[in-house]
Amino acid sequence: MKIYTKGGDRGETSLFFGPRVRKDDLRVEAYGSVDELNAVLGLAGAELSDSDLVEGVSRIQHSLFDLGGELATPESQARTQAGKKQARVEDADVEALESWIDQLQAELEPLQKFILPGGTRAAGLFHLARTVCRRAERRTVSLAETALVSDCALRYLNRLSDLLFVLARVSNRRSSVEEPVWEAKRR
Repeated sequence: MKIYTKGGDRGETSLFFGPRVRKDDLRVEAYGSVDELNAVLGLAGAELSDSDLVEGVSRIQHSLFDLGGELATPESQARTQAGKKQARVEDADVEALESWIDQLQAELEPLQKFILPGGTRAAGLFHLARTVCRRAERRTVSLAETALVSDCALRYLNRLSDLLFVLARVSNRRSSVEEPVWEAKRR
């Protein structure tokens, strides 16, 4: 199978069991941002040596692939008629994120100041992933204004950005790297 189809050469793409749409369609923006997030997480995961973090990031990447597929598939009669079951993020996925946040936060000192993105390379990549996650969330919120998007998808992205912040902090702590803190300009 060839990797290129030439079908998108004029700025359109096909949705799963849906119509062709412009590549700047809200739906494409949403699942494209989720795909970008997954790629950044792949980079962050490559910097990790702690097996619990590596396994957790891998689980998130699988869930993000499900979420991307969910966002790329408009609710359509064709999918139902084809007997295709949709992979989706579910409440259990959101609960798993919350559980992991609680577990990881037990390792951390409470925040006293705002922290800046940085420290270890992994921490920096988790902060980058957090900002991409926030964009994916914004794009998904925009899509939800005009199309059916599950509430769970929005909750998952919101909670994931929180987890990514915690993962950045944990990465620094486990590497004994002090977190860079924001200092207000003295005037």
